[in-house]
Amino acid sequence: MGHPDVDRAVTAYTALQPTLEQVTQDAVTTLTSLIDDAGINYLTVSGRTKSVASFAAKTQRAVAAAEGAAIDPLRQITDLVGARIITYVREDVRAVADLLHENYTVLEDRDLGEETASAGRWGYASRHLLLSADPVGSDGVLPTYEATRCVSVQLRTVLQHAWAEFEHDIRYKGTIPPEQVPDMDRRFTLAAGLLELADSEFTAIRDRLQAGLSRGAVTYDDADPRISPQELATFLAGRYASAGWSRTEHYEWIAELLLQLGIGSLEELSALLVHVDSAAVTAAMGYKYPPGAVRRLDDDLLASAGQRYVDLPGNARRRDALLGRLGRAQG
Repeated sequence: MGHPDVDRAVTAYTALQPTLEQVTQDAVTTLTSLIDDAGINYLTVSGRTKSVASFAAKTQRAVAAAEGAAIDPLRQITDLVGARIITYVREDVRAVADLLHENYTVLEDRDLGEETASAGRWGYASRHLLLSADPVGSDGVLPTYEATRCVSVQLRTVLQHAWAEFEHDIRYKGTIPPEQVPDMDRRFTLAAGLLELADSEFTAIRDRLQAGLSRGAVTYDDADPRISPQELATFLAGRYASAGWSRTEHYEWIAELLLQLGIGSLEELSALLVHVDSAAVTAAMGYKYPPGAVRRLDDDLLASAGQRYVDLPGNARRRDALLGRLGRAQG
């Protein structure tokens, strides 16, 4: 027979879960849009709502640990709504974390990789943030945790994610014979150290390539009316040398908008932008985080073509947002 406190909490969570499913979907949509607008490169943004079975198991452990003290699982279990953001390099994990601090009330921020490193070990590396949609009160006090208003976010590089998923799958399924545990611990530690080194090398590779692109020559096919994503990436790396890379699909998306503007070559694009003071446009937008290359181009096209750019068919869904940005660019 179950513990009455567990039964009551599970009943309440079962009723709440459908609401949290929508909260999760909304959180993923908002986070994806936020990161896209900031121009930060990433692999995936995903979300999950804690299952009833998982909630019940965690509640059972919490009740046992409380040893008779009163608990409120719906407030003490803070990962009911979860999101995971996977980036390619560690610098982008930090960039996303900074972005979240700028746009949410952060109730908690733990860099588990730093905690592991400070203990002189290699192992699990992930940054965990607990976000609230509610602002800090006028007295400076953080809002109270509320399941329908909060989201627990994990930030990892793709290599950190691979290690964590494999390690969890092996350890928590009980597939390691007891006599092999010491050797497996050693192997997981070795793998974690190698992946940390690989993460550093990926950063170096990206920085070297980006520096090279900003100096490289651009070639393109005159017979193709489109500007290819590769050509556009090289062009933008030269025009916005200090900006970060954008996602591959964003280069494709902006190339389609250029077609709708009647721009089919880099010469035509250069001619359109020749009188745009890009630094002034970016300053007028008031970004808290340096925008990526595609967002810089998006702003410059808006400043140059004005209402004509706003009215493009490809901009129909974001017309209101573009009008707001156009006002800042012209102000």
